[in-house]
Amino acid sequence: MTADPSFSNLLAAASRGWCARTCDEGVLSLALPLDEVDPLYNLPLLADEGPFQFLWDGAPGLCFAAAGQCQSLDLAGPRRFELAQRFSDTTLARLTDATPNAPAQARPKVLLAFSFFEHPAERQRSHTCTPAVQAVLPRWQLSRQGKYGWLRLNGVITQQAEARELAEQLWLMAENLLDPNHNSKFFWPSNVRGTTALQPWQKCYRPALERGLDLVNNGELNKLVLAVRQSIQLQTPLDPLPVLARLRKQQAGSCRFLWRRSHENAFFGASPERLLSLQRGQLRTDALAGTADPNDDGQKLLKSEKDRREHELVVTSITQQLCNQGLTPRRPRNPQLARHGQLVHLHTPITANANGHTSLNLANALHPTPAVAGLPCREAMAWLRTLEPFERGNYAAPIGWIDTSGDAELRVAIRCGHIRNSVLDLTAGAGLVRGSVVETELQEVGLKLSVLADQLELRTQAQPKLTSQRPMT
Repeated sequence: MTADPSFSNLLAAASRGWCARTCDEGVLSLALPLDEVDPLYNLPLLADEGPFQFLWDGAPGLCFAAAGQCQSLDLAGPRRFELAQRFSDTTLARLTDATPNAPAQARPKVLLAFSFFEHPAERQRSHTCTPAVQAVLPRWQLSRQGKYGWLRLNGVITQQAEARELAEQLWLMAENLLDPNHNSKFFWPSNVRGTTALQPWQKCYRPALERGLDLVNNGELNKLVLAVRQSIQLQTPLDPLPVLARLRKQQAGSCRFLWRRSHENAFFGASPERLLSLQRGQLRTDALAGTADPNDDGQKLLKSEKDRREHELVVTSITQQLCNQGLTPRRPRNPQLARHGQLVHLHTPITANANGHTSLNLANALHPTPAVAGLPCREAMAWLRTLEPFERGNYAAPIGWIDTSGDAELRVAIRCGHIRNSVLDLTAGAGLVRGSVVETELQEVGLKLSVLADQLELRTQAQPKLTSQRPMT
């Protein structure tokens, strides 16, 4: 441990926190500096007290792991962004932070995972449906930025003795994480096997693509982003953490994430697309649309009239939504290239002064972007319900966090998979505009599905891969 993390000082902080509480039953938050500890590899140590796990791996930027639930909220409906913001504000305002001088990376955070649609389709309504929004104040939070790290524990206290117990638990966990005899490295399973459904995903997806192109070519829609799901029956259990460890190397420009509700239910991926970040009142969002073919280093993409037009539709829509909120967005004149593993995209960063808007108010205005739905938005969303024979769930929806200062980051949950018991669902989509070709879109979706499939090293039986194999690094 670094700085001055003596146990006596920790007890004194817990005592001050108890005295500073504003209600008889409140949340006390304690933190300790803890350097040189990787949250990704140490998440299993935090997860002993409950099934909930969260990972946000933006390394070399902010990386943090969380486990257990101190307070939580699940809800549905059209006011979900507003109610999630209210829950976050109220929860963090009532929390007593006994380590108020901790750096930004160590602030207490409310974790958020939205579904794509605010309500599930009628055909999918059941107790297994993904909530429209899940919000969690975690019990444990382990963060790292650069070489500097912090461990935080949140707990409900009703008497002073519980404040001391919280300090003792935090101290003990810190000792466990620093134990040189503790080996938290993953052992990669060599026997991961899976078989796809008997009917290849291309056969089901092709008719939807053809209908979507008809809608675009006849002018009913300007853009439609159709998704496809590849379901894999796993023959052995799959832990997503080793997958995310590999993705850290393979998808360094993306943000790896995990939302695990139980041992049998885990949503994970590596998102290249920022819905928004809010830091000290400054907003940033990204337009990411247009994908190079496998043989293009990006130069053809930059010159492609079809891809530039698709990209500009997204940029224009995002800037218009921000203008509608009274903001003055700024953008570069021309898009840049963004490489994420084998995939190269057109990318335009968009910034603005938030002018007092909360992060989830802005997220409500931006979601869904045309990069994951289409234009016009309402009509595109209705067609997605018709043409996609599955429920999107968390796919292409916001996932991220809000901290006690109001800073936040939300990613668009793409390049992702969802494990339910022994079934792994991989989901990816392609944007259709005038000039799109069915065969090209099939190839693009195959590349996106392979972001996870290639890391898993699955041996699938029902279909050939659409991508060339590249060695793992």
